[in-house]
Amino acid sequence: MSRISSLLLAACLVITATTATVAAASGPKPPRAEQRPFTVISPFGKREDPWYWLRDDKRTDKDMLAYLEAENAYMAAVMAPQRAAQEKLYNEIIGRLKQDDSSVPQRKNGYWYYARYETGKQYPIYARRQGSMEAAEEIIVDGNVSSTGHAFYQIANTEVSPDGRWIAIAEDTVGRRQYSIRIKDMQSGQYLPTTITNAEASLAWGNDNATLFYIRKDPQTLLGNQVYRHQRGTATDADRLVYTQEDESFYMGLGKSKSDRFIYIVSQSTVSSEYRYADANDPQFSFKVALPRERDHEYQLEDLGDRFIIRSNWKARNFRIVEAPIATVQDRSSWRDVIAHRDDAFIDSFEAFDGFLAVSERSGGLQKLRIRSWDGARNFLMDAADAAYTMDIGNNTEQQSPLLRYVYTSPTTPSTTYDYDVRTGQRTLLKQEPVLGSFDSRNYVAEFRFVPARDGAQVPVTLLYRKGTRLDGTAPMYQYAYGSYGYSTDPVFRSTVLSLVDRGFVYAIAHIRGGQEMGRLWYEQGRLQNKLNSFNDFIDVTRHLVKEKIADPARVFAMGGSAGGLLMGGIVNMAPELYKGIVAHVPFVDVMTTMLDESIPLTTNEFDEWGNPASNKATHDYMLSYSPYDQIKAQRYPAMLVTSGLWDSQVQYWEPTKWVARLRTVKTDDNPLLLRTNMEAGHGGKSGRFERYQEVAEEYAFVLWQAGVQP
Repeated sequence: MSRISSLLLAACLVITATTATVAAASGPKPPRAEQRPFTVISPFGKREDPWYWLRDDKRTDKDMLAYLEAENAYMAAVMAPQRAAQEKLYNEIIGRLKQDDSSVPQRKNGYWYYARYETGKQYPIYARRQGSMEAAEEIIVDGNVSSTGHAFYQIANTEVSPDGRWIAIAEDTVGRRQYSIRIKDMQSGQYLPTTITNAEASLAWGNDNATLFYIRKDPQTLLGNQVYRHQRGTATDADRLVYTQEDESFYMGLGKSKSDRFIYIVSQSTVSSEYRYADANDPQFSFKVALPRERDHEYQLEDLGDRFIIRSNWKARNFRIVEAPIATVQDRSSWRDVIAHRDDAFIDSFEAFDGFLAVSERSGGLQKLRIRSWDGARNFLMDAADAAYTMDIGNNTEQQSPLLRYVYTSPTTPSTTYDYDVRTGQRTLLKQEPVLGSFDSRNYVAEFRFVPARDGAQVPVTLLYRKGTRLDGTAPMYQYAYGSYGYSTDPVFRSTVLSLVDRGFVYAIAHIRGGQEMGRLWYEQGRLQNKLNSFNDFIDVTRHLVKEKIADPARVFAMGGSAGGLLMGGIVNMAPELYKGIVAHVPFVDVMTTMLDESIPLTTNEFDEWGNPASNKATHDYMLSYSPYDQIKAQRYPAMLVTSGLWDSQVQYWEPTKWVARLRTVKTDDNPLLLRTNMEAGHGGKSGRFERYQEVAEEYAFVLWQAGVQP
């Protein structure tokens, strides 16, 4: 008996009496979770959820764990014939990687900082050199050493004190994003004995090199809701509370201004912002509010000399950039427009330098880069060579520099880092991400086009395919989207997707409503009571590309993760006949139950994104109308691959688990329905770089199998 067969048999025997029934037959049979009566109560109606028992906040319930193991074993058995294909894909994907690669060094306070990988190793090494890149290397943290003994490991942040001696390192060894913070003395190479636990990863040092600000999390909701100051060398029980966030609809972050003058406490909800700032040189660290929070006012600020530069949507839906004296920033009559509001361009972010302003701007569906001198004499967009591309501000740490570091990429152009000298107009190529093997960008075609949605909206779509691919209705297609939180899915280079494109696939990104590719209104039209637009846009893009013979109607595949997994759950209920296969990574599919439960991490933060179903009946009924778990029907569904993480803090593992359990019971087809739960990982999957590519290879092996394409 093979190891896979043994695993499947063992897991199924464990759960037969309690949670599943398994029929003995020639092929592997899926486990079926036991149904146990449970009623979900809301002010606007009761719902029966017989799989609610699969939720265990402590993650110790034996029946639940046995069911997850049975699903994992079943998937392993079903995918066993594809194991050789998966291994081939994996070797192909990692074969494109330069394994001993490193990042572009960045200078800060006399040191050059960078991250590098060593051949065959899973985790990055963070390091620096003093004065120049020819100096001796100092290792800040080697993830390959620190990960020893941990099934999951992530370095989330390394924050350096102004004098360069002390480095606070935020690490996660579970995958739940409850970070531990240790302080390393770079002089001795030793860690201080104190460890801060259950914290966010954002940190800030005072200019005394002894005070570290951090954010503690609520142990139940995992919301970072309290800012503390820690005195280096003391125990954590002596840490002083600085600020408590009482409103649970806000996230919090910490940061240091590029000038090193201020420490910022940033509170952000879906529709509101608030900055607190303290002089980093002041021993008292007295925080002041820059602009008091008010609903529907979002802003971002940076200090420059005696003034704040502010990105604000006050009287500017697509945002504008203003400057105001620090002393009178709350007096909006003192604001002066630097970049005025435009209906046709969305201001995404900015960086303020002594001599110029750099702005990340979205217009025409693409992310562009604008440079403006403070006197307005120069105001222009950087050139781009491709029809579909992404241009973004890079890592800029020195406010006085005349150089702007930025990153350019497209579906055919690997990520490329430049320094642009604003004084001379000279552009210096620093690095293009290497792609090993036979990759040649000239072998690929990228298009950017607009597709009509059913209500007349024009949805941007990026296409990537290999030259010679016949667009006559015979090519399989892999379609991706996200479409939530205003997060824009930009056309960037992904070396992994070449493994599909080189085998004749068309790769399509649908820039659906819910993102901000077309401005703030594009986001507003894809959230709350407009959420169905996101699903409709995705479906309409599929239908249009099939009609235009871009895709084979019998071989269309769709993929999305997290809130994009909600999208997958929606479209597969609404139009299952359009798709041969669906891949849903850590999908947010039990929307109604989650949004009714404020004890679940993220729920209260997201009322302005999805709505509060306990607040009024209209919101309740609208959410129920698209909630994937609740809208499962007795109909045929495509082949489906679903992934989850037991320790996921963003989308709790039980959402995809219950979704699959209900689908198994209700759907009328015998197409594969596979659930893989990472038992030692969270929202992002496994932590090692090669482990992640194993998961991609598994996904692609599933898609190629269903498409009838031999690797």
